[in-house]
Amino acid sequence: MSYTQPHPRFSVLSTSSLSSGEHISPASSSRFSLPSAPSISTTTTPKPRARPNIYDRPLSKSKNVEVSAAAFAFLFSEIVQYTQKRVSGINDLERRLNTLGYRIGTRVLELMAWRNEAAAKAPKRETRFLPALMSIHTHVWRAVFGKPADAIEKSVENADEYMIIDNDPPITRNISVPRDMSSLSCSSFTAGIVEAVLDGLGFSARVTAHNTPTDQHPNRTTILIKLEKSVLEREEALKT
Repeated sequence: MSYTQPHPRFSVLSTSSLSSGEHISPASSSRFSLPSAPSISTTTTPKPRARPNIYDRPLSKSKNVEVSAAAFAFLFSEIVQYTQKRVSGINDLERRLNTLGYRIGTRVLELMAWRNEAAAKAPKRETRFLPALMSIHTHVWRAVFGKPADAIEKSVENADEYMIIDNDPPITRNISVPRDMSSLSCSSFTAGIVEAVLDGLGFSARVTAHNTPTDQHPNRTTILIKLEKSVLEREEALKT
């Protein structure tokens, strides 16, 4: 039996003429090519640095940290508007602002006392009223508002009344009071801070805020301190 010969243009490859590698890898042929696999980098991307938590900051190193005035003004204006919608009159609004300030004052006194004990070799507590009042005028005002108050005055008519004067309170710079509420003093919040500090130092008093504008200082505010009778009696006893 005879077989037809293959066409001369075709060739038959015997399986024995190819190595095993040539059967497995088509890349060995010039007519076939496979794309090379992309290289994988073993380097890891550094994680973004986590911002420090405010509660992890040391209290002694955050003494001079400032807060945005715009953020503070916005927050306080929202507090005033929120409180205004839930009161029946100006006196009630000032009372609630005073209560909110009192809560802040207790924390301010605690923080300042801790810093004083940590920094001073022999920390002391003021037992007389005038040095305590000077400390509020200077240190407390600077800790809360970034500057000391402008003046301290003593009432000529009443021996139990003292006044702290602030010609331009930062707390009321961005607040406009309507004409029908002209007697409102948003510095009642500041009065609450002062009252809390005095109570914590052992000088019980009733503290209120009053608008006392002048031509030169239209936002001038007076923080009126009316001491309890027991404080005056103790002051007289310490003089002797």
